[in-house]
Amino acid sequence: MSESRPIVGRMAQNSLEFAVIPTAIGECALVWNESAEIVGSTLPHGSADQVRGAVRGWYPGAVEASPAPVAPAVAAMTRLLDDGVGDLAQIPLDMSAAPDFDRRVYEVVRAIPPGETRTYGEVAAALGAPGAAQAVGQAMGRNPFPPIVPCHRVLAAGRRIGGFSARGGPRTKLRMLENEGVYLKQPTLFDL
Repeated sequence: MSESRPIVGRMAQNSLEFAVIPTAIGECALVWNESAEIVGSTLPHGSADQVRGAVRGWYPGAVEASPAPVAPAVAAMTRLLDDGVGDLAQIPLDMSAAPDFDRRVYEVVRAIPPGETRTYGEVAAALGAPGAAQAVGQAMGRNPFPPIVPCHRVLAAGRRIGGFSARGGPRTKLRMLENEGVYLKQPTLFDL
């Protein structure tokens, strides 16, 4: 997940709503459009107010609202982050602002079930672009939909943890994977 977000398609930013969602790993957020499609989500950024600030920075004009329109997404995301179970692949996303390559990457990564991982190279191969592992990593760094697009399930070559730009970095990635039952060789100081 990246700290900078893409401009939201052609829709008016003031037509967006968001909610801060408490989870076992901290306060997260969902941002949705008038069709209740998720246009962005976030992993914890610290306090609820810090999450609100991040969302308002990425989506100026978005209004905090009841999460009722996206209740199934809230329930699924909370269950995944609290208990490590559940599939978020059916949550409707508006990817209109994402570049074509990124959208293709996000679709492949969304298909990785909880408790499983792929490497950047495996995702690139699934796209028919076996030499594009670095480009896959860059797309993951721009991911505006964590954990709905589960970038934490994408690892570096050799099943190394790789990068993770969410708060807490690789430690957060490890915690999320372990919550899903994936245990990697513990990283050394030089891996984190």
